[in-house]
Amino acid sequence: MSLIFRDDAYARKTEATVVASGPDGIRLDRTPFYPAGGGQPGDVGVLRWSGGAVSITDTRKGADLVQEGPDVLHIPALDTPLPPPGTVVEAEIDWDRRYRHMRMHTALHLLCAVVPGAVTGGQVGAERSRLDFDVPGSSLDRDEIEEQLNRLVEGDHPVIPRFISDADLAAQPELVRTLSVQPPTGGGTVRLLCIGASDAPIDLQPCGGTHVARTGEIGRVQVAKIENKGKQNRRIVVALEA
Repeated sequence: MSLIFRDDAYARKTEATVVASGPDGIRLDRTPFYPAGGGQPGDVGVLRWSGGAVSITDTRKGADLVQEGPDVLHIPALDTPLPPPGTVVEAEIDWDRRYRHMRMHTALHLLCAVVPGAVTGGQVGAERSRLDFDVPGSSLDRDEIEEQLNRLVEGDHPVIPRFISDADLAAQPELVRTLSVQPPTGGGTVRLLCIGASDAPIDLQPCGGTHVARTGEIGRVQVAKIENKGKQNRRIVVALEA
């Protein structure tokens, strides 16, 4: 399966052929739909073909995307006729929702650049998103974090994927900011997201999600709240003002 979102997060639709169709979901030979993972929700949208259409209510990973080959399941609405294998369809994502996720996901990377400490959890949402940080002995100032975030947004820095080998990642463990989730390895290369200049990045860490091309696209970010979630765990919730 060709995963179009990996190379072009701005691709809204594509023509594809149904490979398999059943109660567990619809498999295509290529797709712009992002499957849920890394805290980012799966895309929703629609598949259209001559004489029919089906709403896609979620997108999930099937078999391991790295070690067993790409497999994305497009989850159809209940009690809806499904396109049989071999059908040529137009696969279109809900772009407004996806673009909010792209802006939010990129904003969370900037949050990683502003807040010290390892990330213990997170979730991307269209309205609000959060990251949890392990910050022993640190007090976090909401206004200061918000000011720093928006300064980075206004800097309109480039957001560019890079790739390194599994071996290079193993030699640079500091690139992994998450404590609970490790990036998938075993496929030979790992995708990094680089924000800013390649020789002096603002943020550089493994990530397979979808993001905007420049930080200026995020728009103004609001730090909605900071919560204590344990002795040294702090949850920061952010929202987009528009």
